Amino acid sequence: MSTVALPPLADILATARVVSLPLTARFRGIQVREAMVFEGPEGWTEFSPFLEYPDDEAATWLAGALDFGWRPAPAPVRETVGVNATMPAVPASEVPRILSRYDGCRTVKVKVAEAGQTLADDVERVRAVRETLGPEGRVRIDANAAWNLDEAERAVHALAAFDLEYIEQPCAEVDELVQLRERIAYLGIPVAADESVRKAADPLRVASAGAADLLVVKAQPLGGVHAAREIVAQAGLPAVVSSALDTSIGLSMGVALAASLPELEYDCGLGTASLFTADVVASPLQARGGVLGRERPRPTAAELDRVAADDDRRDWWRDRLRRCYQTLQVTPR
Repeated sequence: MSTVALPPLADILATARVVSLPLTARFRGIQVREAMVFEGPEGWTEFSPFLEYPDDEAATWLAGALDFGWRPAPAPVRETVGVNATMPAVPASEVPRILSRYDGCRTVKVKVAEAGQTLADDVERVRAVRETLGPEGRVRIDANAAWNLDEAERAVHALAAFDLEYIEQPCAEVDELVQLRERIAYLGIPVAADESVRKAADPLRVASAGAADLLVVKAQPLGGVHAAREIVAQAGLPAVVSSALDTSIGLSMGVALAASLPELEYDCGLGTASLFTADVVASPLQARGGVLGRERPRPTAAELDRVAADDDRRDWWRDRLRRCYQTLQVTPR
């Protein structure tokens, strides 16, 4: 439950802008990312649940946006955060072009198990990433819960030769993750949980069940920086802070979370501004030397106009905001 009183809806709508950001390659099945941004007393914040999410789930994202805009961020313990490059499920030939957009990133998260593709496609993509990075680079894969248990085990064996840092959400169910960890224990490849945390009624179950070696946490979907910090503290597992394909404003929310965690062993998935061809500010929050600083973007009206969504999409998002706000009034998070 949020400890922040809801600001008046009129105050949120007063500065709310809806943006549409083109991507360099198809990601999560989309070519354009839509988001709503607005300004609170603490600065600009972002409300951007994916379009298919129902209102009850999207309302948690709104709680996260309000937390960042209306509540001071936790005190930082570091000034910069190391980030990974993110590789969409592109053909292997596209890997060098996409990696060239990330400055100094030593780690790459590779999307695998894309609908309509094969394990052979994944192998070739991961191979291309490893060859581009060299032996010193770190390669992690993310299946977004697309495999069943047997498919996951087979895929891990096929990809283990590329010296994987970890496997993110290979299966959907916590019980499957437990069994997979047992089956591949001899390989020494950690399993990370993402959807089993941010989409779960009990985000701590994955830790208590022994289903993961580390957690992937995203500030906005978990109800905000403060709520996500509490989940990490209670879980007692290493954490990777990641984005949900956010604008630079949403990425700064993730950076605030990562900068505040007492321990941060892994590079974080906050470099995704490099997947956009345009952003809400002229100088996007992109990695320099493999790290992001703690700056909080302040877009100008002209910058927001440049990426503004059309009127129909603006109205759709404003209606969605009103519905989610009503949900928070009834069931505050």
